[in-house]
Amino acid sequence: MTSRTASAQQLRDLALLRRVRDRIDREYARPLDVEALARSVNISAGHLSRQFRIAYGESPYSYLMTRRIERAMALLRRGDLSVTEVCFAVGCSSLGTFSTRFTELVGVPPSVYRREAAQATAGMPPCVAKRVTRPIRNREAPPGEPRLA
Repeated sequence: MTSRTASAQQLRDLALLRRVRDRIDREYARPLDVEALARSVNISAGHLSRQFRIAYGESPYSYLMTRRIERAMALLRRGDLSVTEVCFAVGCSSLGTFSTRFTELVGVPPSVYRREAAQATAGMPPCVAKRVTRPIRNREAPPGEPRLA
């Protein structure tokens, strides 16, 4: 394979990965799995997972869960939905998995975040609150250190 052919293939692969990432960003609240995402771009699930991790530093499932947790954080800050309602609104089907992943990324359970986040972001414009409270990606939150403000 020549370098020009390899380069063209690499660009095609990146375009497919971008389509998958964009689909996750758009459809995070729908039931998505790696097999369905891979079928949508006509590659195997294993190949998608490997290439996605190389390009974005995390697996497609981890990226999906991060998107769901980001949206959940915004809904919890509003304070008008229960943790269970937020869990299902962002596309999670298991409250236990949602709570565990939320705690890993944010550093506090969703119920604690809901109670404390509104106070921590009071007076901040929503765009600033979103940036300040963004979950940690590719790493777990340090134990005992909530990232509220």
